[in-house]
Amino acid sequence: MSSTTKPGGYRWTICALLFFATTINYLDRQVLSLLKPMLEDEFGWTNSQYANIASAFQFTYAVCLLFAGRIIDKLGTKKGYAWAIILWSIGAIVHALAIPIGEVLVSSLGWIGLAAVPVSVMGFIFSRAVLAVGEAGNFPAAIKATAEYFPKKERSFATGIFNSGTNIGAILAPLSVPWIATNYGWEMAFIVIGAIGFLWLIFWYMYYEPPHLQKKMGQAEREYILAADAAEVAQQSSTSNQKVKWSSLFKYKQTWAFSIGKFLTDGVWWFFLFWLPAYLKDQYGMTGTEIILPLVVLYSLTMVGSIGGGWFPVYFINKGYNAYDGRLRAMFVIALFPLVVLAAQPLGGISFWMPVILIGVGASAHQAWSANIFTTVSDMFPQKAIGSVVGIGGMAGGIGGVIVTKVGGALFDHYKALGHIETGYTIMFTFCATAYLVAWVIMKSLVPKFKLITDL
Repeated sequence: MSSTTKPGGYRWTICALLFFATTINYLDRQVLSLLKPMLEDEFGWTNSQYANIASAFQFTYAVCLLFAGRIIDKLGTKKGYAWAIILWSIGAIVHALAIPIGEVLVSSLGWIGLAAVPVSVMGFIFSRAVLAVGEAGNFPAAIKATAEYFPKKERSFATGIFNSGTNIGAILAPLSVPWIATNYGWEMAFIVIGAIGFLWLIFWYMYYEPPHLQKKMGQAEREYILAADAAEVAQQSSTSNQKVKWSSLFKYKQTWAFSIGKFLTDGVWWFFLFWLPAYLKDQYGMTGTEIILPLVVLYSLTMVGSIGGGWFPVYFINKGYNAYDGRLRAMFVIALFPLVVLAAQPLGGISFWMPVILIGVGASAHQAWSANIFTTVSDMFPQKAIGSVVGIGGMAGGIGGVIVTKVGGALFDHYKALGHIETGYTIMFTFCATAYLVAWVIMKSLVPKFKLITDL
């Protein structure tokens, strides 16, 4: 391709597909948190019981992420992504049957000590687990597709764009779920939102093929994608046909850096996603459609972080830094922004808008961080290992999320019993504010400079 030939833009069509899939992913997983006040009143849940339900999703998601990346590496991006969204869409719809499912599970498994578990809790735990099995495939597949269709210099930006689907999902959910539940019942909210994934499948099969088979993409763009990282491909060509042993990935500090970064920071996003409706209810008495505007404003802020954070490393890369070193510099700046969450509770007495805006800044920073930490994997690992490494790190992040959710539920019940639940939120917000700086220091210590993995 000559220097004056424009490469074309079909890769951005693929990015759009990844964006919509991620939007659906977060729509499906957020339905429960938005219905938590309604279901809590209907079924008499405690915060610890809700934490158990949320943790069931996170734990299953974590375990499945470990294998999802591996499976997608073997199946290929097209089939792997398709199976993932089929499974999670079914899982989302199954929530509507949580009560009869819970009755069956409690009655049939009571002999192993489950008879004391409320039927509603058991049914939703099962439903969340099914949802998690499918949703675990989203990010390994999306990161793999990004690595296939984008050269390194564009990957964090493309990742930031598709990752902003998490924000759009988080915005669309409060705009739709409470209204559907109020007018048609909470069961219908799960059914309607869950069915959207099947519509996406049609477009996925219409528009996605691996770049070398993609007939809708011009030759100039194909050459642009493949030639941009030609040096890396040459380094890896001698081992390109060898299978990657999953256990061998743990010997690399790069795997540990990514995994520890995810472990320490994913729980922050889980906390914001699963507990913010409860926070607005507990401290400000807001329920139903009252929470729509604050949540829409908050998650709208995260759009800035997701897309801006994906672009930010380009500033350093254009100054001569390699992709990884430029990314780490950007991530340090990003890690400073969540510190504003420390002021959420002290300023919360002024107006509920103070914590909403400050938490929004912290959540926006998380999305910027997420766009970059995902891309550190494709910076240093060959394409055949990307899904597996993302899965390992995703599992670590899921386990971190389980811990944060369980600790949060216990803290909220404890301080609620003492009459000042706000103390529990203060403790959790302190962790959310400082986790990124701690994660950055550890990641930088493990992998201080860029080192491409060439011996897989």
